[in-house]
Amino acid sequence: MSVAAHPVGLARPRAVLADLVPGTVVRDVALVVAGAGLTGLAAQVALPVPGSPVPITGQTFAALLVGASLGWHRGAASMLLYLVAGLAGVPWFTDGASGWAHATGGYLVGFIAAAGLVGALAGRGGDRTVLRTVGTMVLGNLVIYSFGVPWLMAATGFDLATALERGVFPFLVGDGLKIALAAGLLPGAWALVTRFHRH
Repeated sequence: MSVAAHPVGLARPRAVLADLVPGTVVRDVALVVAGAGLTGLAAQVALPVPGSPVPITGQTFAALLVGASLGWHRGAASMLLYLVAGLAGVPWFTDGASGWAHATGGYLVGFIAAAGLVGALAGRGGDRTVLRTVGTMVLGNLVIYSFGVPWLMAATGFDLATALERGVFPFLVGDGLKIALAAGLLPGAWALVTRFHRH
């Protein structure tokens, strides 16, 4: 029988951290809601960037962490919930905002795709070592920018150079720090879980 045919468990290469939490549908719904809530809280940690409509926030880190922890389907669903609920009026976008984000909407859409990609990679062991986690998070960030930058250009009329200057470059140092933090947290969590189950 193939690995995919077995229930996901600790020893299965396709497991993510959320799979270690007992439960089924109720667990999944709770995790999806919690992931969206965590992203909403992280969005309130925001620093304006002079000359740019895109602030530095904790959202990106939260979105990627949720994707890696919950797996691709729950992670993407969590980010979709975050976006849809925010558009519907839940005040959990940056600075307690809600409704349509004109210039930064692409980054929000990118969270969904990035969480899905990061979750899929984590399900294949992409969050179990430092180097793999770094690679996984770098790819997730690139996906977010691939949505955010063209959207920013369309919304503001920026050319590519200006969009990169105002929508990417100011965030690279922070992204590096977030990736380093994830590279410590996720493999560390797996090490603790493995050690616990050995005892």
